[in-house]
Amino acid sequence: MQSLLLRVDRLSTWLGQLFAWLIVALTLMISWEVFARYVLNDPHDWALDAQIMMYGTLFMMAGAYTLSKNGHVRGDVLYGFFAPRTQATLDLILYFVFFLPGIVALTWAGWNFANESLAIRESTFSATPLPLYPFKFGIPIAGGMLLLQGIVEIVRCIVCIRDGEWPSREHDVEEVDVDKLKAMVHVRDEDIAALDEFVAPHGGKP
Repeated sequence: MQSLLLRVDRLSTWLGQLFAWLIVALTLMISWEVFARYVLNDPHDWALDAQIMMYGTLFMMAGAYTLSKNGHVRGDVLYGFFAPRTQATLDLILYFVFFLPGIVALTWAGWNFANESLAIRESTFSATPLPLYPFKFGIPIAGGMLLLQGIVEIVRCIVCIRDGEWPSREHDVEEVDVDKLKAMVHVRDEDIAALDEFVAPHGGKP
């Protein structure tokens, strides 16, 4: 069971990392468009539409990746103080009450939305129109991946309720850990406090 959960984690991670390259493409496109507009005096009417579609695709495809890393925003005022079983029980309730209905609706509506767009070969309204339906198919794909990853998270909640501890998950990049950063540069809290005491009387100037 655990190996299956980690396989889904790896799939979400791989897709997230793949679509993260859109950041590079967006950066290059925006830089080129600024150069073309202000230096060459040759702007492209389709550039903004392409940028919006690329950013939208990046944003949607990051959902399952972020969920697999337990990285979505959480109101963690009390949650962090709860025992793992209590956390898992709360998460399980919220997955069934809010997550599953919302993501199923998103995937279903997104599929219909994309097929309607394909049927009319929908395009943007710029002078140089871009096809819009490939972008809209990203909605049900992102929803399907979120649903798959959500099922994995539900299984994790059930396992945690049974065993009393959270099962492992696939790891990737992490937020900066201040304590680890201090250890890397050999800085102690006492050193920081001493520096603050020295700087304060001098008006912030060492």
